[in-house]
Amino acid sequence: MKREELIEKISDKSKIWDMVVIGGGATGLGIALDAALRGYSVALFELDDFAKSTSSRSTKLVHGGVRYLQKGDVALVREALTERGRLRNNAPHLVKDQSFVIPNYTHLDNFIYTCGLTLYDILSWGGLSLGRSLFIPKRKTSRCLPTITKKGLKGGVIYHDGQFDDSRLAINIAQSCAENGGCPINHMKVSGILHDEKGRVAGVKVIDNETGKEYSVRSKSTINATGCFVDDIIKMDVPSSTRMVKPSQGVHLVFDKSFLNSDYALMIPKTSDGRVLFAVPWHNKIVVGTTDIVRDEPELEPVALEEEIEFILQTAGLYMVRKPERKDILSVFAGQRPLAAPKKEGKSTKEISRSHKIFVSDNNLITITGGKWTTYRRMAEDTVDKAINLNLIEPRKCVSKNFRIHGYKPNPDLNNHLYVYGSDMKLIEDIIKNSPEMGGKIHPSYNYTLAEVVLAVRNEMARNVEDVLARRVRLLFIDAKASKAAAPVVAKTIAQELGYDNNWIENQIKTFETLSDQYIIN
Repeated sequence: MKREELIEKISDKSKIWDMVVIGGGATGLGIALDAALRGYSVALFELDDFAKSTSSRSTKLVHGGVRYLQKGDVALVREALTERGRLRNNAPHLVKDQSFVIPNYTHLDNFIYTCGLTLYDILSWGGLSLGRSLFIPKRKTSRCLPTITKKGLKGGVIYHDGQFDDSRLAINIAQSCAENGGCPINHMKVSGILHDEKGRVAGVKVIDNETGKEYSVRSKSTINATGCFVDDIIKMDVPSSTRMVKPSQGVHLVFDKSFLNSDYALMIPKTSDGRVLFAVPWHNKIVVGTTDIVRDEPELEPVALEEEIEFILQTAGLYMVRKPERKDILSVFAGQRPLAAPKKEGKSTKEISRSHKIFVSDNNLITITGGKWTTYRRMAEDTVDKAINLNLIEPRKCVSKNFRIHGYKPNPDLNNHLYVYGSDMKLIEDIIKNSPEMGGKIHPSYNYTLAEVVLAVRNEMARNVEDVLARRVRLLFIDAKASKAAAPVVAKTIAQELGYDNNWIENQIKTFETLSDQYIIN
């Protein structure tokens, strides 16, 4: 996946692509891959880096949605559980079974959650189950979650969901797309929508953020998959359009694994604000969240509000014997969900549907919004099918259900931090074999190597320090101070690969230090 080669493809002014996708998060990448697998010519443009926004800031779960089952949305849960199983089968190097425990403090909750999660299991029929749910008595609940509050504990329920690395999956989907003839390019700004003589959408204008050069890319169909920013693209098509999306912000705090001291994840089905609270093991840390606060405007780099941080600390402290404090936070990250805007002002985002929706403008701009990582493949299938139903592209069947995503490797060794690379692990080993100094660590406390930085630049289209430390290796998200310390050596390694000078290195270090400060709690 070489950026220069992909840009050469879009430079052909005579070419009319079958599809152009705007947005390089889970939704857009999934659509581009689905289209490429069907044999369509497809180009994708991402303003920043793949998964820069919402798609790298999830709770790291591939799940059916226990809360939606509580609300009686059985069809939505069934769809998500089906896709959960497919994703586990198609990317086993990134998606694994995660056992959860719900600790219950009333006998009624023991009964309710045992019954509810048994139904959850039943809905994953068809060989897609990750394991059975079981009621466990108080003593076993305490053994599974040794750091939870014991006072009043009546028992618990074990259930299974998926856990994954979100931005690593995004990169692998982009690689899969490119390997199948697609053209996904990051750091490309869509500056305008092209229209034909009848006013119908006919492609996009894009600007390469690195060179400033503008390209006109014509296409038969154009997909707006920009998450919280779909309204900006819609207005490029029809300036008088009304707002469709309301961003809801979720925040996660990262702590040392000792706060949970277990391979089990903690799940609290109902907190004081009605949200679910998760504490999930991830890359030898635990991720705790999330919040749900409506924001007025979408942000590319959202910042956690003090009230969100305090809510998570206080709520987690109700269930953990060792109560987490501000000084214990290794990293804080915020993401914004693209939810369909409520028709009534003041409506809670918890009441807004999480299912995806597809809208088509009078000019045939196709916009998809909503949904979640778990159902990205189904969202992609529905969107490409919509373009077919509109007679914008010729009919071809979806073939993504059993497609093995780049890096596919069954039964990875989870004790080796390189497991997330799957079959690409050998590429890293080869880099170190050829240049032993590349086996050096980028930070003394973590196993990430210089070879991983080199691979990110050569094979994964990483263009700067943030791309590497935030979304190729996940150091910014698991230990923000450590990532800040690693920035200089990462910047130098990237510069050597791309031929940049000392000024670029210094600017990159300063830029990343400013960014990482937003992930550090003082």
